[in-house]
Amino acid sequence: MSKSLSYEYSQSKAVWRSYLALTKPKVVMLMLLTALVGMCLAMPGSLPLQQSILGMLGIGLMASSAAAFNHLIDRRIDAVMARTHRRPLPQGEMSPMRVAGFATTLGVAGFMILLFTVNPLTAWLTFASLLGYAVVYTMYLKRATPQNIVIAGIAGAMPPLLGWSAVTGELHSHAWLLVMIIFIWTPPHFWALAIHRRDDYAKADIPMLPVTHGIEYTKTSILLYTILLALVCLLPALVGMSGPLYWMGSIVLSAGFIGYAWKLKYQPTEKTAIETFKFSIYHLMLLFVLLLVDHYIT
Repeated sequence: MSKSLSYEYSQSKAVWRSYLALTKPKVVMLMLLTALVGMCLAMPGSLPLQQSILGMLGIGLMASSAAAFNHLIDRRIDAVMARTHRRPLPQGEMSPMRVAGFATTLGVAGFMILLFTVNPLTAWLTFASLLGYAVVYTMYLKRATPQNIVIAGIAGAMPPLLGWSAVTGELHSHAWLLVMIIFIWTPPHFWALAIHRRDDYAKADIPMLPVTHGIEYTKTSILLYTILLALVCLLPALVGMSGPLYWMGSIVLSAGFIGYAWKLKYQPTEKTAIETFKFSIYHLMLLFVLLLVDHYIT
C-alpha cells in the first residue's frame, strides 16, 4: 500500500471513529438494554419481530442523534473541561455544520422508522425525549439550575417506556415504574461524577450541585437518593412484575450502591467518587439484566 493510500485509510478510519464518538455508544447501549427489557416485560410470550428490531433501531438512532446534538451544543464547554476536551469538536476533527447534519440525519431516520414501521406513539415519545435531553437539558437546565439533572432525568429515563410502547402501542403503569427506577438512579449517578470533576464544572461555569451547594451537601444527597432508589427498586417485585430472583438481586445491588454512597460520605478517598459513579453504571445494567432473566425463568 502506497503512503498516500495508507494516509487516506488512516484518515477515513479517524473520521469513522469521530462519528462514532459523537453518538456516545456506551450510553446508547445501556439505554437500549433498558428499552429491550421494557419490550420483554411487556409481552408474556415471544416478541413481535418487526416492532422489536425496528423499534430498537429507531430508538437507538434517535438516542444517538440526541448525543450528537449534545456534543454540538456543549462544544465550548467541552473545550475547557479535562473530561471532554478530547471530544471531536473541541479537537477540530469536524465542523459544527457537519455534526449538525449528522445529528439531524440520525434523528430524522430514527423518527421515520418509528413512525412508519413501529407506531406513532413510540415515535413521538422518542422525539419528546430527544428534545428533553438535547434542548431542554443541554441548552437550558444544565446552565440554569443545580437541579438540572433531577428535572431533566425523565428524558434519559424513558427508554423502557419506549420499548414497551414499541411492542404494545400503549403505555402501562409497569413501564412507568421502570422509568421511575432510572429517574431516581440518575441524580446519584451524575452527582458522583460531578464531585470527581467539580473543578471542571466550576471552570466551565456549570451549576452542578457540588459547585453550588458544596461537596458535603452533594454526598448527603447521593446517600439519601441511594436509599430511596433501593425502595423503588423493590417495587417491581411488590407489584408482581418480577419474582424472587430479581427481589434478592435488587437487594444485593442496592446494598452495594448504598455502601459506596456511605463510604463517599464518611470514609472517602481520592477515588471514591469516581468508583461510586462506575458502580452505579453496573448497578443499573445488572438490575435490568435481572429483570430480564427473572421474567423468563420464573
